Amino acid sequence: MNILDENIPRNQRYLLKSWRIRVRQIGQDIGRRGMQDDSIISFLRQQRRSTFFTRDDHFYKSHLCHRAYCLVYMAVEKYEAATFARRLLRHPEFNSQAKRMGKVVRISDARISFWRFHAGGEKHTDWRR
Repeated sequence: MNILDENIPRNQRYLLKSWRIRVRQIGQDIGRRGMQDDSIISFLRQQRRSTFFTRDDHFYKSHLCHRAYCLVYMAVEKYEAATFARRLLRHPEFNSQAKRMGKVVRISDARISFWRFHAGGEKHTDWRR
């Protein structure tokens, strides 16, 4: 399941849905409005294999890696969120739930950086793969 943080504009959610990417948004379709970061992490652990997209850089921390979910911090403009979410979901290293689980990812227009559950060091890849 792909979950969008409240800080992703509603029109970006609609754009993802128009591309037939199934998403739910915190405070709209799932969870409750105004959830704090700690509550979101607990919530994600209760969900089944979810990928959480946010524009909040507090989520890009290696200690947040957990095999039950994937966190994606999008360091992009708010009206580019849908485009970059779709690009990540199509990237060969992230194009299945199994490939995403256990990772905390940072995406920008330049590259993809990520931490992996029980793996040392930050890894990087580019968009061209």
